[in-house]
Amino acid sequence: MAYSNPMSILAETASLLALQVAPEDDVAVALQPLEAGQSVRVGAAEVQLRDPVPAGHKFALHGIEAGAPVRRYRAPIGLATRAIVAGEHVHSHNLHTALSGELAYRFTGAQPQPLSPTDRAVPDFRGYVRADGSVGTRNEIWILPTVGCVGRLGERLAMKGAGLVEGRIDGVHAFNHPFGCSQLGADLDGTAAILASLALNPNAGGVLLLGLGCESNQLDALLSRIPFDRRARLRTVRAQSESDEFEAGMTALAELIDLASADQRQDVPLSALRLGVKCGGSDAMSGLTANPLIGRMADAVAQAQGSAILTEIPEIFGAETLLTQRAENEAVFDRLTQVVNRFKRYFLDHGEPVSENPSPGNIAGGITTLEEKSLGAVQKGGIATVTDVIDYGARISRTGLTILEGPGNDAVSTTALAAAGATLTLFSTGRGTPLGSPVPTVKIASNSALAQRKPGWIDFDAGRVLQEGMDVAADALLAHIVAIASGAPARNEVNDERAIGIWKRGVTL
Repeated sequence: MAYSNPMSILAETASLLALQVAPEDDVAVALQPLEAGQSVRVGAAEVQLRDPVPAGHKFALHGIEAGAPVRRYRAPIGLATRAIVAGEHVHSHNLHTALSGELAYRFTGAQPQPLSPTDRAVPDFRGYVRADGSVGTRNEIWILPTVGCVGRLGERLAMKGAGLVEGRIDGVHAFNHPFGCSQLGADLDGTAAILASLALNPNAGGVLLLGLGCESNQLDALLSRIPFDRRARLRTVRAQSESDEFEAGMTALAELIDLASADQRQDVPLSALRLGVKCGGSDAMSGLTANPLIGRMADAVAQAQGSAILTEIPEIFGAETLLTQRAENEAVFDRLTQVVNRFKRYFLDHGEPVSENPSPGNIAGGITTLEEKSLGAVQKGGIATVTDVIDYGARISRTGLTILEGPGNDAVSTTALAAAGATLTLFSTGRGTPLGSPVPTVKIASNSALAQRKPGWIDFDAGRVLQEGMDVAADALLAHIVAIASGAPARNEVNDERAIGIWKRGVTL
């Protein structure tokens, strides 16, 4: 299947009522609410609607037989459950997923698409260069509890510690969670891996690891996961061993703030940016505007020899060939297909179908099947070569596009991106969400109505793609990213929306 960035085929869309992504597609998407009986021109064809079609929903461009595949994005998005006539609304009442279980994949040779050369100047941003050469977009102190029992202690320390900042650093933040005890094996290991990797994020100019003493996620074991050369900016407090754990925590914070306050922003190339890409609360416009636009940003960073990170493995199901065909080599191909099948097995072993997606909000927004959602979602990865595939809790080590094992859950996946090393995350949404992660979490609305309705949540309106074209919107978004990477606050930071979510996969004792 050839990769297609759907918006690359558009020129002027402001006057369109509906959009067909590719000539091979069986459906078009309504760009505004359409009425039954209305005549709609799509390309060279004129279609009379048999049903009302909400904005973002699909209608058939011609007759489709029962059981036949229905194509969008040049690919099947499911099977017709009954005969569908031209002009009929196509959604969950007459379209169903074709996904089932694990698949066998065969490597036929690396087919990455080289990124087109550009004569545009690649912008720099102003970041914090760390001792290991990594670059942060923020200079903050992070408080990471080993276990939920001291989570509130961490939050109280952060509130008090904020009074010590006085403009010397970008902030003090605690990341509470309910885990770290009553966990076993791989489940406990996943919690420890995420926390240790978060402690290594370049946006943390200092880290306070806050332990209790009796937890399963022992402080010393967690500390052993952090290289010695990174421990100069790290302090630990074991609450059960202190006569006054709050005073000990405040002493540690004061030391870390003093150390981090010597750091200053400096000009660094775009290659220093580690860009996470994510979607949540998607609608049918996400795959037409926001996700392809984010894909342009991932390509720009990869082309500059930086790193982009794509996760949400269940939202790859049905579109994985768009990524596997871009694998750098057979080892990357094998690793990616193994992760996809392993995640499918995770669902099946719990008695759940692999297609238990999209969400109710996605469906209301016009997305019908997981294949359709995935074909739109993977566009956040652009067309850059897939250079690596890493496990949940692991950190990136390659430039280009890395695929990160993780679920679609917004809190868990944004946390996994930050743990992997993302210093700024682009988050597309068609329905809207205030959620933020430890790093700037830039919300990109797929439609202008959302951007206008929720300006307190949204950083960038990708609906402008339909009026201005992809190139103009991409230039504007890249400039906005550079500004945020250089210190301008993202909306989640203005709203103090910062949290972590940890993937709980095992039994609880």
